[in-house]
Amino acid sequence: MGEKKDDYHDLLDQTRFLGEIEQGVRLANREIIQAAIPDLTKDAILTLAVVVGRLRARYLKVAFGLSVNEEGEIPNTADIAEVRKRRENFEEARDAFEALRHAIEKGYTNVRDSAD
Repeated sequence: MGEKKDDYHDLLDQTRFLGEIEQGVRLANREIIQAAIPDLTKDAILTLAVVVGRLRARYLKVAFGLSVNEEGEIPNTADIAEVRKRRENFEEARDAFEALRHAIEKGYTNVRDSAD
């Protein structure tokens, strides 16, 4: 009769397996992202953050403009479409920035201080 593993050893095996998977994911992402963005610097990241901030401000400005209708009428279709477009632009840029942050936090890419 073979020895039966206990829950503790099963957990150790699972943890070791997941660690190996994470290491493989990290290596694959590092290789792919470094090739796609080889010159990632703090300045480049801050530039992207500023773009996200500007898109957020434009979206909020257009959205705020909807509420300033003195006659109490609902916004027209073109105004709503403009708000939607601005929101989508902002959300896409914000999500891209968050994906970059995630990649940095996970060690998927290196960030240099400047573009020396």
